[in-house]
Amino acid sequence: MIEARDLRKEYGDFAAVEGSTFAVDAGEVFGIIGPNGAGKTTTLKMLAGLLEPTAGSATVAGYDAEDTEMRKRLGFLPEESPLYEEMTPLSYLRFFADLYDVPRSVADDRIDETLSELDLEHRTRQLGDMSKGMKRKVAIARSLINDPDVLIYDEPASGLDPLTTNYIIQFTERLAEEGKTIVFSAHNLFHVESICDRVAIMNEGEIVAKGDLDALQREYGDTEYHVYTTVEVPDSVRENGQYRRVVESMDAVESVREAAEAAGGEVADIRTEESSLEEVFLNVAESGRRRSEA
Repeated sequence: MIEARDLRKEYGDFAAVEGSTFAVDAGEVFGIIGPNGAGKTTTLKMLAGLLEPTAGSATVAGYDAEDTEMRKRLGFLPEESPLYEEMTPLSYLRFFADLYDVPRSVADDRIDETLSELDLEHRTRQLGDMSKGMKRKVAIARSLINDPDVLIYDEPASGLDPLTTNYIIQFTERLAEEGKTIVFSAHNLFHVESICDRVAIMNEGEIVAKGDLDALQREYGDTEYHVYTTVEVPDSVRENGQYRRVVESMDAVESVREAAEAAGGEVADIRTEESSLEEVFLNVAESGRRRSEA
């Protein structure tokens, strides 16, 4: 559904994106993460046809990203999305429906359904009198007015309160369940971890790692085993009436079991804890820093 090949964007002598290559399957949720200035927004704008690549190519829904026909299949949400503040949500969304040649009856049904799902009640209030969260919901509704196959969202919950943020993330999940192909960036890695099938990690204009979360965790993360015993074993700490020791391999787990049995006890529980996406990201960034300094 989306394919980027050796995407590069230069501004003078500065390369904002360097040779990015990735593909997103139909119905997949693909996250692009990285620090500020990593090249995330530039990449998304090239996919959306808003920036012309210096080199490389991108296709979306079978069209070249710069083909105007592609826009009919795409819903794009920029990080900053100013609205026409003198309009109401209804007039604003009807205006964009007209731009996409969506029949009024179809548009009104689609607007009503989308705003209901987004829990936006104030449909005749001027946009200038609305909160940032309400405006963001209207901007999301605008991205759906043409019933696109592909959604490209740049920080969809940027700067919103936690309640609105969670609501928008849940709405994005529902869009994925409906079969939409979604590419989005986000600073909150917990949200990326909860919704994405795969992620690409960018740093200084390059994709430094990509894959599904399990694969990234195996390559860049750490796994710890918290072994709870009924008796004290070496290097354990007392916790809630038991003893806990943290080890990093199944061989070490077996050694703890043997030590517990030798002391007249047993293993009561074993809990596995893996690195979060944030920890994986930090490990990837640190690995890249070491390579650049070598």
